[in-house]
Amino acid sequence: MSMKILQVNVVYKKGSTGKIVYDIHKELKKYGVESIVCYGRGEKCDEPNVYKTSVEILAKFNALRARITGLQYNGSLIATNDLINIIEREKPDVVHLHCINGYFVNIYRLIDYLKKNNIKTVLTLHAEFMYTGNCGHSIDCTKWMDSTGCGECPSLWEATNSYFFDRTHKAWEKMKKAFEGFNNLIVVSVSPWLVDRANRSIILSGKKHCTVLNGIDTNDVFHPREFEHIKKKYGIGKEKILLHVTANFTNDIKGGKYIIELAKRLKDENLKIIVIGNQDRNLDLPSNIIDVGRINNQKELATYYSMADLTVITSRRETFSMVCAESLACGTPVVGFKAGAPEQIALREYSNFVEYGNIDGLEKVICNWLWKVDFPYKDMVKISSEFYSKEKMCEEYIKIYQFS
Repeated sequence: MSMKILQVNVVYKKGSTGKIVYDIHKELKKYGVESIVCYGRGEKCDEPNVYKTSVEILAKFNALRARITGLQYNGSLIATNDLINIIEREKPDVVHLHCINGYFVNIYRLIDYLKKNNIKTVLTLHAEFMYTGNCGHSIDCTKWMDSTGCGECPSLWEATNSYFFDRTHKAWEKMKKAFEGFNNLIVVSVSPWLVDRANRSIILSGKKHCTVLNGIDTNDVFHPREFEHIKKKYGIGKEKILLHVTANFTNDIKGGKYIIELAKRLKDENLKIIVIGNQDRNLDLPSNIIDVGRINNQKELATYYSMADLTVITSRRETFSMVCAESLACGTPVVGFKAGAPEQIALREYSNFVEYGNIDGLEKVICNWLWKVDFPYKDMVKISSEFYSKEKMCEEYIKIYQFS
C-alpha cells in the first residue's frame, strides 16, 4: 500500500493516546504503509521515523508563559518550526493529529499551516479542547456552542491554569479562525457522545465527522490472565473484589470520593476494593480499600482486571473510557456513573450505569452484579476482544486515510 502517514501527539508509547499512536504506527508498517511519528513530551526515542520535536525546558517555559498570559495553545516557536520542517521534508499523504496540547506546539499556527498548504489532515478528538478552544472537559458549560463563544469562564483555573487573566474568549476566537475554511479535514471522535458534541460546536461544525473507537491490545495484553499470586500477595481469600482504576481522591472529575463512600457502605460485606493509580499514598483510606498505587506494566494491570469481580467507574466526564474496554476484554463487567461516553461504548449486556452522583443507585447495581450466577464470561471476552481490538481501530483509520 503506497502511502505515507505522519502522526502528531503530545507523547509516544505512554499514556492512553501515546499507546494508541504507537499501535497505529506498528499496524501501518504491517500493511506496508510508511509511518512517521512526531511527539513533543517525554523521553527521546531512538526508533527510526520517530521524532521528538520539543525539548522539556522549552515546553515547561511555555507552560509558565501560558499561566501568565492565559493562552495555552500558542508560543512554542522553535518546536513548531521543527515540526513544520519535518512535515515539509517528509511530504506525508496524511497528517494525523491526536492530542496536541502539552505546550509543545503552537496549535493555531500548525492548523493554519496545514490548511493553507491543503495537506489532508485527520484530527482525532480524545478530549474537548480542540472545539472548546480552551478546556479538555467542559462538564456542564455550553458557552463554546454559542455564536459568541467562550468568555468569563466559570472554571478558569481548571480550564486554563491561568493565574491572572481570563483570555478564554480570545483563545476560542483564535481556534475558530484557525479552522475556518479548512476543508481538507476529517474530524474523528473516539465515541458517539464526543462526535455529537463536536458537531454542535461552532469551531468544528460543518466539517466531515466520523467515529472510531479507541483500540487496545486484546491479543497479548488485555485478556483473562492468571491472578492467584496477586490474591496471595494481598491476603485475599473468598472476598468479592471491586476494582477502581485511575484513582484520584482529590480530583472531582474522577470521583474518587464516591469510592471512599462505597467502601464505607460496603464495609460489612465480604468484599475488598482495589484502587489503582492513586498518587497520594498518605491518604487515610477505609480498611477495606487496598491502595496499589501506579501500575506501568499493562500486563500486570490486565491481571488486576482479571482478578476483579466488577470494575467501578465514578468519573464525572469521559470522552471514551479505556478502563471500560480493558476491563471487559479481561472478562470483568463494568458499572458506574453515566459520564458521557462510557455508557455508550461499553457492551450493554456486560455493564450498567446510573445517573452521576446517584450513590444509592450505584450501590444497588454493584450488589446486584456481584452475586449474579451463571454469567456468560466467555462470550464477554470473545465479543470484547474483537470490538475493542487495535487491529479493528487501525483498519478503520486506514479507510479514513484513503478517503478523499
